[in-house]
Amino acid sequence: MVNNFIKLLFFHLLFSCQLSCIAQNKITDIQVGAEQTEKYLSILKGKNIALVVNQTSTIKNTHLADSLKSLGIKIDKVFAPEHGFRGNADAGEHIANGIDKKSGLQVVSLYGKNYKPTAKQLNKIDYVVFDIQDVGARFYTYISTLHYVMEACAENNIPLIILDRPNPNGSYFDGPVLDTNFRSFVGVHPIPIVHGLTMGELAQMINGEKWLKAKKVCNIKIISCLNYTHDAEYQFLIKPSPNLPNNQSIYLYPSLCLFEGVNMASVGRGTDFPFQVYGGIFPNMGSFQFTPKPIIGMDKNPKFKDKTCFGKDLRNEKNPKKFTLEYVLDLYAHKPDTGKFFNNFFDKLAGTDKLRKAIEAGQSEAQIRASWQEDLNKYAEKRKNYLIYK
Repeated sequence: MVNNFIKLLFFHLLFSCQLSCIAQNKITDIQVGAEQTEKYLSILKGKNIALVVNQTSTIKNTHLADSLKSLGIKIDKVFAPEHGFRGNADAGEHIANGIDKKSGLQVVSLYGKNYKPTAKQLNKIDYVVFDIQDVGARFYTYISTLHYVMEACAENNIPLIILDRPNPNGSYFDGPVLDTNFRSFVGVHPIPIVHGLTMGELAQMINGEKWLKAKKVCNIKIISCLNYTHDAEYQFLIKPSPNLPNNQSIYLYPSLCLFEGVNMASVGRGTDFPFQVYGGIFPNMGSFQFTPKPIIGMDKNPKFKDKTCFGKDLRNEKNPKKFTLEYVLDLYAHKPDTGKFFNNFFDKLAGTDKLRKAIEAGQSEAQIRASWQEDLNKYAEKRKNYLIYK
């Protein structure tokens, strides 16, 4: 009897643990595309390869470039996106071409004089390999880099291998769909602010919707993630960019990045908790206080440097994985009577001028959301055609 009771108790606990893991949507055995070397090494052997990578491009604890070199793959050059090959440049800081001291590889910047590889830079390249971690927001410039790399590959008849990675904000899509009149490097595609796609899925959409110049189509091969769904919770071991240090900041990023287009706001750049707070230099903006300071490798000259900011602390926000206008509307309601609240960057981030105008007109979040719902419904139908994962 005792043995049977122990067995029943064991199986009850095991079943409860399994249910708990499923309920939390946590998948611990996700394999990213880069880790599945058996699916792409044979293609690359004996070829001249260019990589589009940054600090997130790893196989376990080893950088993809180092892994490929050790396996005898000839890497001709590395194309580096915003923040650079090692990911330690400030946001918006131009990256120079040069030689990476650690690996000895030639590094060509795609965030300096040009966003797109030139025909000369791609001369004698047989394959381009793209492996960069995205965070699922339209204005996160790595997807813009993907677009221009695809365009360059299409124009020069070079196949592109995309080593896919999870989208931490991939469980939903929301926000205004970009009006192409507001197209910029922080908004290339007519997609919502939160697009709900991995890099591989977005690449399929770019091809399928003929968004490349002259409606060209890029020859892509996607190495998909294993054991990943859009509801999976994925814990990052490496920061995707200097000011996104943890999952909380990544979940809040789509909502808080709009403050980069607000003169009177800081999102905590120059603190240990960027994109987890917001505020301004006026005391009525909130009870939480923070003081931005220069931080090497994150932000050398943060907005409101050495000035006390007042606002809200979102580090313990219980449901951060959502896109909300709550924070922008809150700060707008507490702005001073004088001074310009928005700057010209806001419309580029929003992908439209309608959001700014609606806020200035005093509309509620519900009213503003209703204005983009029709476009969002159309996008939802379009998105279904390009999904790789459930």
